[in-house]
This record gives sequence, structure tokens and C-alpha cells, in this order.
Amino acid sequence: MQQFTMNNGLTIPSIGYGVFQMSGNEVREHLPEAIQAGYRHIDTANAYFNEVAVGEAVKASGINREELFITTKLFPQSYPYEQCGIDVDASLERLGMDYVDLMLFHQPYGDYVSGWKSMEEAVKAGKVKSIGLSNFPMHKIQEILDIADIKPAVLQVEINPYWNQHELKSQLEGTGIVFEGWYPLGHGDRKLLEEPTFTELADKYGKTNMQIILRWHLQEDNVTFPKTLNAQHMRDNLDIFDFELDTDEMNAIDNLPQNPYYQVPEEPPVFVLTHNDYSQQV
Repeated sequence: MQQFTMNNGLTIPSIGYGVFQMSGNEVREHLPEAIQAGYRHIDTANAYFNEVAVGEAVKASGINREELFITTKLFPQSYPYEQCGIDVDASLERLGMDYVDLMLFHQPYGDYVSGWKSMEEAVKAGKVKSIGLSNFPMHKIQEILDIADIKPAVLQVEINPYWNQHELKSQLEGTGIVFEGWYPLGHGDRKLLEEPTFTELADKYGKTNMQIILRWHLQEDNVTFPKTLNAQHMRDNLDIFDFELDTDEMNAIDNLPQNPYYQVPEEPPVFVLTHNDYSQQV
């Protein structure tokens, strides 16, 4: 598994298994399959309501904790300084872990500026190894950079060949922030998956169109979480380390028309403001 180095000197696996929109029972069924296939990077969140199941599956796997990279995220209700420390501990308790490798602020709303100081304290206390942001636009990232003693190590945003985030990457050049891409395969968009460019390259390299896209991500230095409940697809998504796209092929993908699948609004949608009791997990 290829690793990327974050700006704090720690490494992060280039491919992970995400459990977004999976029930606790689905996590208990499919996360062990992913671990068996070779995944060592697991991405969850308090708002996914499956941290308990993730912790149980990790414990049952028999894999040493130090061999795994576990990410979770806090939703905006957790951001105010005092609440943030409480909710960091609550996530650790649900996961049944002494620490997580990465904790992100999940959405760019609320009191994320004061909360960042609490996240830094969690790092200093050894509860969190690295901290970062998810779905934050540049001007809100800058608010964090302006007050941070510990810079964000990771930024998780939509990235795929139809939305390559080159502009945002250029704006953050020099920060050492590692990019993670959600919707790495366009959320199953057949138009993206069947682009002639990918079909031609798949024929050339003896791979699938999806593997070509994931290889593009890898060479773009994007961490990805290609979602699947299919054990064979899990294995296929890891089978991208035995070939390399050349410069012209990467440029051809980079030149595809750009348009995001989802535009993160400036103001919080209603669901972000809804109070949730994240302890109610099964």
C-alpha cells in the first residue's frame, strides 16, 4: 500500500475503506471483508452513526491497532471549544480506542475557529495523531490557518476526474496538506465511468475503467475511499499498484470538462443544524 506523508511527518495510506451511509450491521458484515482484502485505512464519522460498529469490527479483526489508520469526524454541533473536547472523548469511547489517527471537522459551519484549539489539545494529549478539515472552502481554511498552532494535515473534499480540485490545490500549495477525495468515481456516474479515455486506457493496461480512475487519483496524490459492499470490487480497487499512467495520459484525464457533483453551500443546510445524539448507536 502506497503511503503519503502529511505535514506533521506522519504517513497516511493512499486508499481506505469508507463507511458512509452504512448501517451498523452493514459495517459488521463488510468491514471485516475489507480488512481481509488488505485495507488498513478506515474512514468513519460521528454523523455516520456507525462508530460503535467500526470499533467492534476493528477489535474482532485481530489486526494490531498500530497497523490500522482510523479516521473519524466531528459534526458542527461539536465545534465549540468546550463541547469539542467532550465529543473527541465520546468518539473514542464509541470506537473503543485510546486514539484515532485522524480527526476532521466534517462540515464548514459553526464555531470551527474556537474548536480548532480543542483539536490541537487532543493532539497534544495523544488522543488524536493528526487533525484536518472536510468540505471547507479556501476562505474558511484560511481562517483556521490564521490561528493554527497545528496546521490541518488533511483536507477531504469532492475529487474525481470531473472535479480535479487543481485550483484549490494550487491555493494550498506549500501547506503540505494531503487531499482526500470523496466521490472518487463520481458516485457511480456511468457517464464518467464510461468516458472513452478510460476505456482506451483500460484496454491498454488490462485494467477496468474504475482502476484507471483510481490510478489517476494515486498519481494525483489523492487519498481515496472507493465505496463498495462487494468483496471482489474491494480487491479490484486495491489492484492499481502494478502499472503507471504516463504524462500524456494524465494530461488527457486532467483536461476533461470540470463540474462538481455537489456544491457545498456557504450557509449550513437544515440537516447540519439538526441536533443528534451520537451515543444512540447499535
